[in-house]
Amino acid sequence: MRKSIETLKNIWNIEDLRKRILITILFVAIYRLGSYVVLPGINPEMLSKLHEQTSEGLLALLNMFSGGAFSNASIFALGIMPYISASIVIQLLAIAVPYFQKMQREGESGRRKINQYTRILTLLILVFQAPSYLINLKFQAGPALNASLDWTFFIITSTIILAAGSMFVLWLGERITDKGIGNGISLIIMVGIIARLPQAFGGELVSRLTLAETGGVIMFIIEIVALLAVIAAAILLVQGVRKVPVQYAKRIVGNKQYGGARQYIPLKVNAANVMPIIFAQAIMFIPITFIGFSNTESASGLMRSLIDHTSFAYNLIFAILIIVFTYFYTAITINPNQMAEDMKRNNGFIPGIKPGKQTADYLDTIMTRITLPGSIFLAIIAVLPAFAGYFGIQAEFAQFFGGTSLLILVGVVLDTLQQVESHLLMRHYDGLLSTGRIRGRSGNVAAY
Repeated sequence: MRKSIETLKNIWNIEDLRKRILITILFVAIYRLGSYVVLPGINPEMLSKLHEQTSEGLLALLNMFSGGAFSNASIFALGIMPYISASIVIQLLAIAVPYFQKMQREGESGRRKINQYTRILTLLILVFQAPSYLINLKFQAGPALNASLDWTFFIITSTIILAAGSMFVLWLGERITDKGIGNGISLIIMVGIIARLPQAFGGELVSRLTLAETGGVIMFIIEIVALLAVIAAAILLVQGVRKVPVQYAKRIVGNKQYGGARQYIPLKVNAANVMPIIFAQAIMFIPITFIGFSNTESASGLMRSLIDHTSFAYNLIFAILIIVFTYFYTAITINPNQMAEDMKRNNGFIPGIKPGKQTADYLDTIMTRITLPGSIFLAIIAVLPAFAGYFGIQAEFAQFFGGTSLLILVGVVLDTLQQVESHLLMRHYDGLLSTGRIRGRSGNVAAY
């Protein structure tokens, strides 16, 4: 406790860090306030069916990322997700399209161009996504809309408001990155996830205390211990690396010697982060799209299993897709040939391995071997919320036992703590830990 108090004092004594933290808190407060501002012409007290629809499945994930703004029909209802979708598309284009590959190699100017294209694509996504959200809102919560509203006028104005709200959230995230503690987009997502935690925690506690057959306080304590164990496992997955030793040849220039030091290439066990889960969830959402939100009761057999996120068939296919997408995304983001070429250009080599093709094959073999356990572990964490439901845990609280939300939460917290610790160490203060240093997801600030 004494060490924690001393660390907080040190953080407050650093003027630049104190200013950044206060700015971050201010922008986060603005974001949370906006998530409760309802679209004009909607009665927030008559959105019970929308709340019910967003209580499980993919819509529950979207609602969690928006901090409840999705189910509140807020001006921030679409949140940051359209920007994330656009970023994923641009990342894939940067792998397949030479024009985007060239921009990636242009440094800062190329990065600005990519950001501009990402924003334009975000607006295009919003043009289609906002009307879809409003049509679903009319279907699920028609009585909540003011009867005197003209539907055409409402959908046009509300689309503009939703698009402006999402772009404003994006602007807040960028300001947190520039003026605040950093990692703004990820922090916005994390705040949305954490905002649902108190309500879910309280609901689960009340459920255990009021219903005797649920196990009472003892069962609730067991749930908390299990949650802490899952968080620890997620930290291991996020930070797990395989260090490959690299030796650099000695070079003598004048009277100085360069190189000769041994370094390590940290190959991540989970190089794809949460992307495989996002891709797999998008695929698993196809069956419910085909039958329509309103006809889920009429589904039967395999189709009913595929739209029930707690069924064995759903989770088995979900886990297989995650493993497949982990290999796919790792293959397109990690290029052993490029790594081997860069190593050779800088007079580096792996001890016992010849430079060039053999080095590339060696790195590819290592990545293939460590990706398998990483993908299986990622699949297990992704399906844990469904298993939590089997033990009577409420759906809203079960979402924190795994999946995208937990991995994002763990990754962003680690990255944020790393930012704070770097400010402390730069000014010769002690770090946040008694021994060692905090490492983020990739040793630097990750996107999300």
